[in-house]
Amino acid sequence: MTATGRKPEPQLPGQSSSPRPHLPRRPHPSMRVTDTERAASKFGAAFLSGIIGNPLEVAKTRLQAQAAGVSYLHPVRDITGQAAYFGSNMGRGLSAGSFAGIHGSVPSCPSDSFRYKGTLDVLYKITREEGFARLWRGASAGITLILPRMAINVSCYPIFVESLEKLTAPKFRPLVPVIAGPLTVALACVTCYPIELSRTRMQAFQETQLGKKSPGVFKTLCEVTSQAKSAYKSRNNLLQYRVLWMGMGAHIARDIPFYTICSWMFMPTLIKVLPDDNRLFNYSFQLRVIFSAAFITGSVAGALTCPLDVARTWRQIEDPNGASRMSLKEPLVEIWRKTGMRGLFAGMVPRAYHAGLSFGIVAVMHFHIEQYKHHARFSNLFKESNRS
Repeated sequence: MTATGRKPEPQLPGQSSSPRPHLPRRPHPSMRVTDTERAASKFGAAFLSGIIGNPLEVAKTRLQAQAAGVSYLHPVRDITGQAAYFGSNMGRGLSAGSFAGIHGSVPSCPSDSFRYKGTLDVLYKITREEGFARLWRGASAGITLILPRMAINVSCYPIFVESLEKLTAPKFRPLVPVIAGPLTVALACVTCYPIELSRTRMQAFQETQLGKKSPGVFKTLCEVTSQAKSAYKSRNNLLQYRVLWMGMGAHIARDIPFYTICSWMFMPTLIKVLPDDNRLFNYSFQLRVIFSAAFITGSVAGALTCPLDVARTWRQIEDPNGASRMSLKEPLVEIWRKTGMRGLFAGMVPRAYHAGLSFGIVAVMHFHIEQYKHHARFSNLFKESNRS
């Protein structure tokens, strides 16, 4: 019997007698993170994860493009021999068919073609054949995406929440954040999708014209629209710009489940990895625990949504002339028919690592800002007490 007259709860076998540490309570209003501070933390986390994880993104895109039918070639060191072998107007190493390169299609794969066998193999071959800097191909597009995404998330999410709360009954208001989150994600995807398209095509296609500067974001988009002119030359010229949003449905279908899994899985995972002792008072240990929980959450979400990411990559690298005739279901069925389950989960390892790394950096940055405000508040209180 305890002092309150209640019987102690029975302990399971192997359970520690010490109470399990609880998660921190709701912070004081002066310690809560504002929208500006949250946006700043997300911006810094997105910038770091974009720079650090870009090689994993390149490896993932190459593996998925290879599963979709792209053939990568050994770069030809002799520029004269390259022009004689491939043709003077050939610029990207791709197989013939619906996956056409930006500078023209490529004939059938020669005998010196090679296949990527895994993440480390992709990183090694890109570094050896194309140069170490090629691992950061498309990083400029990823950095360009940060500001518009942050602006949409910070400004539109509260608007969606407020509008939905006015339209829904009180008993359904707990579901408002569940609906407002996917709406914000979908709006950000639609607005920023052309930059996403350019990043995927910049990372997927192999440069074979040595000594020539690779096209950037704007030039890549211009080349995509120029290829679509032949398909819409007899109709309205504005229709050619619809190719800048090819594969957008697969992109939204990937992002909404990914962020939903992360938001629902993070706190239960954090509770599972919390220790039973007092090591949580150590700040560095707190960071490791939060990063571990976020890394596990992001990795699981990235692995589960990998088939949708493969379909997105398929749609983004296809020939713009036939983009309007392919839906989300068709690339999944085609990849299943050609390579089976292995093709649907192509690039799963680099995607899971990159997703876990990105989500872990975001969680650590947010926790760091909360702790900074916590110490700043108590230091101010200490100074005011000394003055008085």
